[in-house]
Amino acid sequence: MTRSETYARWRTRLVPDHVVGEILSKNWVDNAIPVALLLLAICVFGSIIPNFFLFGNLTDEAREFGEIALVVLGMTVVLLAGGIDLSVGSTFALANFITLALINWQGWPAGIAIGCALLAGALVGLLNGFLVGYLRLRAFLTTLVTLIVVRAIVDTLVLNYSNKVVVPVAQSPTWEYLSYEDINGVPVAFIVALLLAVTGHVFLTRLRPGWRILAVGGSRRSAYNAGLPVRRIVAGTYVLSGVLAAAGGVFYASRLGAATASTGAGMEVAALTAAVLGGVSLGGGRGSVTKAMLGAATVLVIGNSLIQMGLRSGTNALALGVVLVFAVAIDVKWLKNRFKLLSRVYVSPAYFRLPPRPAAIEGADSPYAPNDRLGDVELIGLGEIDAAEDPILDIDDNLYFGSRQGDIIRYFGPDHKRWEVYAHVGGMPLGLAFDKAGDLVCCIAGMGLYKIVRETREVVKLTDETNRSWFSVIDDSRLRLPDDLDIAPDGRIFFSEATIRFDMHEWMVDALESRGNGRIICHDPRDGTTRTVVSGIRFPNGICLAHDGRSLFFASTWSCTIERYWLEGPKKGRTETVIADLPGYPDNINRASDGTYWLALVGMRTPAFDLALRKPAFRRRMVQQLAQDEWLFPQMNVGCVVKFDENGAVRDCLWDRRGVNHPMITSCNEHRGHLYLGGIVNNRVGRYRIEGADPDFTNQGSYWGAGR
Repeated sequence: MTRSETYARWRTRLVPDHVVGEILSKNWVDNAIPVALLLLAICVFGSIIPNFFLFGNLTDEAREFGEIALVVLGMTVVLLAGGIDLSVGSTFALANFITLALINWQGWPAGIAIGCALLAGALVGLLNGFLVGYLRLRAFLTTLVTLIVVRAIVDTLVLNYSNKVVVPVAQSPTWEYLSYEDINGVPVAFIVALLLAVTGHVFLTRLRPGWRILAVGGSRRSAYNAGLPVRRIVAGTYVLSGVLAAAGGVFYASRLGAATASTGAGMEVAALTAAVLGGVSLGGGRGSVTKAMLGAATVLVIGNSLIQMGLRSGTNALALGVVLVFAVAIDVKWLKNRFKLLSRVYVSPAYFRLPPRPAAIEGADSPYAPNDRLGDVELIGLGEIDAAEDPILDIDDNLYFGSRQGDIIRYFGPDHKRWEVYAHVGGMPLGLAFDKAGDLVCCIAGMGLYKIVRETREVVKLTDETNRSWFSVIDDSRLRLPDDLDIAPDGRIFFSEATIRFDMHEWMVDALESRGNGRIICHDPRDGTTRTVVSGIRFPNGICLAHDGRSLFFASTWSCTIERYWLEGPKKGRTETVIADLPGYPDNINRASDGTYWLALVGMRTPAFDLALRKPAFRRRMVQQLAQDEWLFPQMNVGCVVKFDENGAVRDCLWDRRGVNHPMITSCNEHRGHLYLGGIVNNRVGRYRIEGADPDFTNQGSYWGAGR
């Protein structure tokens, strides 16, 4: 090993580059930005302003937060639907005046007065909603005009009646409660805003009307084509915004009890800044209530801190403008470049050195010497099959395999001419096995472990998760790429998950990492538990229980090895290497009638890729600088089947060197003297007659008895 290889080996072991990509892939990263900005604002102003963290000061901040949070919540709903509401400040001021006028001047009960103020906000929102949603006017200009009109009305009312709406003492117990009381030191306004925020979160993330709002914001045309009432939804968001802005004005009136021409001035800028700073997209369809509330808290801290520092009022507006520009820049740039950045850093190659390749050339003194014994095999379903993976036969000679369309296909024996869709499972069916009851158990990529009940053909989920690793950044409890399975005599199902980092359509990318992202998982149907038994495997693939049931073999594809995991005996729980230097990449493993095992090699090693595995920096640059169709991948177009015994000795080797019948063999299964060959990219199933094989051997019978 050279010095550069030693450095690369230890660097990739000790420096977890992949963690950066995993962090960027998390949804909570979007929340991290507003949280960081809020903490930064608190730390900066908390260190400058004396008594910043006093209880009384924090109580006042919480009371004001309740007011601005309601307005920001309304603005958020409109933004998520792809609109904008610049009239929230005027609506806020109008509700403030109406509430004070009805309670202090007209002497109305507080409940009725508050209801009238909310109704006024709803009417302003309805006007905006009708003009924007139904008449399809531009939201920015429309709400700007509404802002001007409503502000003019408020200014007129304040000019003529401001003295009449102000009284020194509240006359209503309800009004007094809203004004001064709290619950365990927490202002009522804050509690109401918090409850509405939680309700809004549930509404947008868990209820169908909220999903429709996000759909409209994401793409109005697509939402319309999907049959959603786009105009009604858009109009409804403006009504909701008007009501929430009015609610903020009501709490403002209860706190200050005054109506001036400056009430609500600039509130639309503050609300917009808070929403965008919290990660709500100006383009619609992206954001959350939680992030909007974080933005509202940040804006409130900045605004009040500048006032406490004795700066002029214009400074506050200037600061909000600067923050808004900053927030918009983050929104645009982050949205545009996040996935580009993620694609450059997520694939994190590790150093890996394969042992020398065994000779796999014609005439070589090697058990892997090429031949063409699979060149003329019988073909089943030629042109009728799409991606026949893991062909398996039942005791009645019916042939089953998965297809790319998410179906389990059954060809009727013994001639395998007629076929039917045995079950539709969705996803991509991979490994198959029969349990003791005759039910078909299946690994489905992206979904989990399922079974098809023999009598009813009902598709039943067995598990789609396992125990989560303690130090995993990504949620590895979810099954991402379950691959192959086998069933122990006691009913436990052992199956491989090839990788926890990549999906089915990206499975080859895992080869570039060669990091050990796979694992072996055990599901026990007796108690429904699922747990990981072996982890850190380089793409575990085929898995097969030994004939004696005391251990299981599994293929580590990118390591080009066959491993053995002990279930019983003195080696219980230990893993050992059975074959350490395969000439290709192993896939499915199944029992043979003579006590040995059949192994499919999905592709053959090449000097170029073997060398690339020792050059993680080269692979990283390749991923970052080249298009994916130009990446160096393992060679996967030569079919080969190997027979080996429990000690790892190779007993036979079958090739399709021309690559005509089976250019990519991913599975092989012996049944009544024949070997059935499948390939995940092939449009056929091969049937090869095995000389000297037991004509009565069935895979199902070898597990559960000859009668099964």
